[in-house]
Amino acid sequence: MRLAHSQQGVFEDMKTVFTTGEAAKICKVSQQTIIRCFDNGQLKGFRVPGSRFRRIPREALYRFMKDNGIPTDALESGKRKVLLVDDDVELVELMTKVLEEDGRFEVRVANTGFDAGMMVKEYRPDLIVLDVMLPDINGKEVCHRVRADLSLEDVRILCISGMIEEDKIQELKLSGADDFLHKPFDIEELIDRMCGLLEIEPAPSVA
Repeated sequence: MRLAHSQQGVFEDMKTVFTTGEAAKICKVSQQTIIRCFDNGQLKGFRVPGSRFRRIPREALYRFMKDNGIPTDALESGKRKVLLVDDDVELVELMTKVLEEDGRFEVRVANTGFDAGMMVKEYRPDLIVLDVMLPDINGKEVCHRVRADLSLEDVRILCISGMIEEDKIQELKLSGADDFLHKPFDIEELIDRMCGLLEIEPAPSVA
């Protein structure tokens, strides 16, 4: 019963319209390729009224992927890809367990800033949950590196730390972090913040 509810939640939270950046990530091609296919009519969609922004409905993206032999797993799962970057093994295990049980997230883990840099390019997550105090490089530097790569412009970054002053939080946001959460935090609050950044509805609390 609980599983059925969880699965239903996954489908309810599926995006129905994508930006060109999101479509590029799902198809594993460059954003320029998506824009070109949109403009020449290969990929159907519409422009946001009063702007030049292109939007692609899920059905149109699915058809485009099928027509071009692109695996549709990423589109069909509806799960958001999360990269957890933290060297606190117990916390990472807890977050991974809760997020996977939630049913809306696919999770991978990096324990150092160096590993995170490698995995971001290969995994192309929707969201990075980033500990600021890493054993090798500062979380602020990780933010800088992600934001310097234009192909990662849609990636959201949620920084976490138990040892940081209020004025440093603003520095993190200037470096590219989208939000900050103090440790220790309630895991439900973490999920609520993640949902806010990913623009998906928080799961209803189960009594």
